[in-house]
Amino acid sequence: MPHAPCFASDNYAGVHPAIMAALAAANSGPEYGGPAKAYGADALTQAARQRIIEELGHNAEPFFVFLGTAANVLALAAMTRPHHAVLCAETAHINVDECGAPEKHLGAKLFTVPTPDGKLTPELLRPHLAHLGNEHHNQPRAISIAQATELGTLYRPDEVRALADFAHENGMYLHMDGARLGNAAAALGLTLRQASSDLGIDALSFGGTKNGLMFGEAVVFFRPEFAAEFPYIRKQAMQLCSKMRFIAAQFLALLEGGLWRENAANANAMARLLAERLAGAPGVAIEQKPQTNAVFAQLAPAVIERLQARFSFYTWDYERNVVRFMTSFATTPDEVDVFAAAVRAEALAG
Repeated sequence: MPHAPCFASDNYAGVHPAIMAALAAANSGPEYGGPAKAYGADALTQAARQRIIEELGHNAEPFFVFLGTAANVLALAAMTRPHHAVLCAETAHINVDECGAPEKHLGAKLFTVPTPDGKLTPELLRPHLAHLGNEHHNQPRAISIAQATELGTLYRPDEVRALADFAHENGMYLHMDGARLGNAAAALGLTLRQASSDLGIDALSFGGTKNGLMFGEAVVFFRPEFAAEFPYIRKQAMQLCSKMRFIAAQFLALLEGGLWRENAANANAMARLLAERLAGAPGVAIEQKPQTNAVFAQLAPAVIERLQARFSFYTWDYERNVVRFMTSFATTPDEVDVFAAAVRAEALAG
């Protein structure tokens, strides 16, 4: 039975066939299948680590974990101590959607910054440095940005570089939540390295699940002092995968032949197509031109209710009746057309 088009999250999408094939090959293939050393000592994990280093630069030190929340929290754990603070946008995933995990497991405080577009700037951050050196206040130690942001916006390369310079000039470090780094790099026409390590960031949460993987993320450090302690941080946090080759196999497939870019580009293109199909529709107000794979639209409450009875998507802002439509590597033009027609029809009905 055909499924209804889904625009709730790129996490809802299945596994890319090439990723599924890589998992099967890791399990029983001629090169890597069968028994293998555990906890990342296997040949497949070493190959995947080397491939990420080739992709992100010789100073990259990658570590595989299961989850995006773990990738963010543990990357920050390597940078901070409990008396420190992490500066992030008010809308950041680490602040809104991780159930307090950063503050619980870091012991450090999140200093949240209101932004008009989900993006931090040195000017917005500077007031939070007023108490540097004051023992009565948490000391800012890390800045965390998301690329792309939770509002679907993008940092230009010069904006990330400015934040990295600002962090380093003030004794801080810059972490990038790259759950959708592939979408950002594809939209900006950059390589993964140009979108991350070349811009001076100190740590990256390199997302895989939102771009076609079954599970798995990578924490990548660009400072050896953080990488040196991370094996112990990861193990203590229960993120050391015994059969790590199955995470590694997915990342190898994702990076092979630019599959990451193909997947991300399709997700981005489908968001643009959806926005085009909804443009000018009575009762539908598109919030902004999509920059990656998110479309934000304002609809009447009754319209939202009727549509959510038929399709999966999230209400983003309940006060303003703004919904978020997310596309993925698996979204097709036909699904966009079916969904857009339904949205237009329901909005016209009022």
